[in-house]
Amino acid sequence: MGATAPALNGDGAVFISCKEVKGGTKRTSKGGMSSRSVQVAAGFTCLQFAFALYATFLLYFIAPPTTETLFSPGDLPAVSGRRGTNGNSDTEQQQKISVSSGNELPRGLVLGGGSRDRRELMSTVCENQKIEFEQKISNDSKMIGIKTGLYKEVLDFQQRTRGCETLNELMNMPSSSSGSVRPKVTVILNHFQRKTLCSQLDALLDQTLPFHSIWVLAFGSPNEKSLRVIVETYNHSQIFFVGSTYDFKYYGRFQLALQAEETDYVYILDDDMIPGRRMLEILAHVAGTEKYHNAVLGSIGRILPFRQKDYSFPSYRKFGSREAGIYIPDPAYKIVVDRVVQVDFLSSSWFLSADLVKTIFVETPFTFQTGEDLHLSYQLQKYRDAGSFVLPVDPNDKETWGDSEHRLAQISETTVIHKNVVNVRDEQWWRVFSRGYQTQWAVMNPQECDAFFFVHSLSEVSDLAPLIQRFRTTVGKKAYVVVTGGSYCPCEEAAAVLGWTAQSCHERRFKIFDLEVGSIHKHLSEASVVQEIFSSIKGLIKIHNPSLMFTVSDLHYEVRDALQLAAARTSTTLVQIPRTSVRHALWIPDVKSAALKNWNKMRISISIITQNRAASLQRLLTSISTAYFLGDRIDISFNMDVRVDNVTLDKVNEFPWPHGNKIIRRRIIEGGLIRAVSESWYPASDDDYGLLLEDDIEVSPHFYMWLKYALLSYRYDPSASLPEMNAIALYTPRVIEVVKERPAWNATEFFKNSYPNTPYLHQLPCSWGALFFPERWREFYKYMGTRYTPDAKANAVQIPKSRTNGWQASWKKFLIDLMYLRGYVTLYPNFPNQTSFSTNHLEPGAHIGNKANVLSHKREDFEVPLMYEDFRQLLPNQKFPSPSKLPVLNLFNQAVSLRGLKSAGAKLGQDVIECEPTEVVIVNKGTGEPEQCYSF
Repeated sequence: MGATAPALNGDGAVFISCKEVKGGTKRTSKGGMSSRSVQVAAGFTCLQFAFALYATFLLYFIAPPTTETLFSPGDLPAVSGRRGTNGNSDTEQQQKISVSSGNELPRGLVLGGGSRDRRELMSTVCENQKIEFEQKISNDSKMIGIKTGLYKEVLDFQQRTRGCETLNELMNMPSSSSGSVRPKVTVILNHFQRKTLCSQLDALLDQTLPFHSIWVLAFGSPNEKSLRVIVETYNHSQIFFVGSTYDFKYYGRFQLALQAEETDYVYILDDDMIPGRRMLEILAHVAGTEKYHNAVLGSIGRILPFRQKDYSFPSYRKFGSREAGIYIPDPAYKIVVDRVVQVDFLSSSWFLSADLVKTIFVETPFTFQTGEDLHLSYQLQKYRDAGSFVLPVDPNDKETWGDSEHRLAQISETTVIHKNVVNVRDEQWWRVFSRGYQTQWAVMNPQECDAFFFVHSLSEVSDLAPLIQRFRTTVGKKAYVVVTGGSYCPCEEAAAVLGWTAQSCHERRFKIFDLEVGSIHKHLSEASVVQEIFSSIKGLIKIHNPSLMFTVSDLHYEVRDALQLAAARTSTTLVQIPRTSVRHALWIPDVKSAALKNWNKMRISISIITQNRAASLQRLLTSISTAYFLGDRIDISFNMDVRVDNVTLDKVNEFPWPHGNKIIRRRIIEGGLIRAVSESWYPASDDDYGLLLEDDIEVSPHFYMWLKYALLSYRYDPSASLPEMNAIALYTPRVIEVVKERPAWNATEFFKNSYPNTPYLHQLPCSWGALFFPERWREFYKYMGTRYTPDAKANAVQIPKSRTNGWQASWKKFLIDLMYLRGYVTLYPNFPNQTSFSTNHLEPGAHIGNKANVLSHKREDFEVPLMYEDFRQLLPNQKFPSPSKLPVLNLFNQAVSLRGLKSAGAKLGQDVIECEPTEVVIVNKGTGEPEQCYSF
């Protein structure tokens, strides 16, 4: 048989029969080939063709896809030095990630040309994981009651406070996703070894809202090859496979999600979640509403532990405990989500805007081994005020379910069954709780404490320790320590300074909060320090509502800025206390929390009246400069008459005042002492207080402590009602000055049997160092303007047996009259030997040494010792007594009641408006104008 031409079979394949060529007859003709030549040529042709077929076949199966791109893990967002299984860093391993499109077919498989049926082909590559048992249902009635009861409690609270919509209500809300332009959703499927990819892809291809793209991830998966084949078999232009021999574990999918460009939302799914047919539609609609646009949505969530009776928090996996929190939904306990519910974190699926997803990497995670679910919710709340919500379902319509087969509740291969993982996750949620994460327990159970102590260095811990320990040992007080942590102030070392164990930093109870600044951010800038501290402190304040937050006054400016910003947005008052003041401020824990909230509300200003006593003024200024001011802002003013000398002016001009404004006033027309004092200060608000000091006064270093403590205790404590108080004196008098003989008087001796060392209320105003109240000073201004006469004898008020009736040119005389008529009092100190917070040096001036004054003055009758020790130790029970226990003296140093004072003034009947003998005049607080009579 002769050689035949190559033939085409029905599929167009080329076949050459080498046997026919080999066995052909020899032909000889002129110009042609011999039979031997033909056989040799045919043999070579067959060999060449066979080799071509073999080479084509070999290249097809060993070559990478033509559209495949290779890049190292460095092209992805950094994973902070994660190490692979061989112990090398990812930069050392030279790992590769491959990305392929579903356009490519598996080698050897053809979808066109009628070669195979698609369904048969899919059944070849798909391996569906079978569920071998029914959903487990608990028959423990006690636990069912605990879990369902807690769920109802949570839902009822959320319904009252923010509203929890049903699925129908959610779908009826206006949404930006319900318009003609459909949102673009990128779905990220993370697979390792479960065989559920085909089920997921089928479910996603069947969605009522088409996806924009699907990324199938396989990081270090033993099933990478089969997963790749599945994606390529689906042959969909918007389904992509991303594989890597390096296992990026739980955070890898979120790193990839950062690169979801030209998409509106990202939907990240675990490999055990099979979404119902309407899931993308529901998620996109809810995410497009005004209420839930700044949120992460999902189908499964957890509410973290509640506090136990012993004030500690249990493990979130503690069995049989209500306080361990709940898993939502939980078919085992018949918990079905029929209304949207806010949770502490989501599990297994996350739907959020492409903009929000980047928030997960604001801080480096505590660990990459687990906990990406909690870290995402924590970061979103901390930096974006975004919540985490489980969406409701229609129990009778699986198309609305995000987890149509409840695989997470059925399959045992989950991370939480391993004890070491539970320990890590317990530590993680407590750490974020300590850094300001507001769990549902915290929202439902708002706490109140008296103080935070924020420390940025170990030296600050040491300096604040006395006040910290005083708060911690005062019955009824709660104070917690917040440490910057990291390399700035390691928590365990700070605890040691306070005498606490290192375990204090780890046990799940409120005591010390470690912000871990610097250990979470590997490379901190000024901006990131401020941001991280501010965000953490803001959350901690929302949880614990401290009245005060103490720091040292020389705190690092970055930390100070963060704390000031957080305090400005809350009701907590920031107190930057000088280190030298701490040991003298141990009275603060004795003040009630309701009063402490007003720490910065009060404003005390110092008004100094001076003329030509430069040496006296210098002594006063020196004593003021050495006082303990607690870090408060205090303005100081100098009030001088026209004849002030140059030496005094130099003293005033050169005096440094770092605590506030320095104000200088000088009259151009002589006014005299009565104007110098009365016009030296006028209140700007009801929280503005004026301390009036003449230049022959000297003050104790503790004078400001006394004033602050008294104001908080008797003025700002809501339970302390003392409307009759008009001032707080620094000075304790040694004589009864309103009696002609001016007999000696000793408060210590007078009260030693009934009220030893107890401050007392006295009807006499103090002119040698006193803090005046704003509404009473306005009242005094109006009264003096109405009653002033150049001739003292023409004054309408004549107090029986008082030598003040004849005083001329005395502002104090008018204040005495006012206090007598209306029953007002001044708070005076009462310590041994009349030790006081100010003293009068009795130097020549407008009254002392004046030839017109016929009275002689003995220095020992007016000079008193100054307080140089911690006065708290001298008070009864080492604290201010309640207002009802303060003794009361009238103008003549006789013990009376507050009602008795009013009665005496009313019976005199000489006030500016006529009232009954059982009534006193009350005035407008803002103007001091008398308004009406009031029965007492």
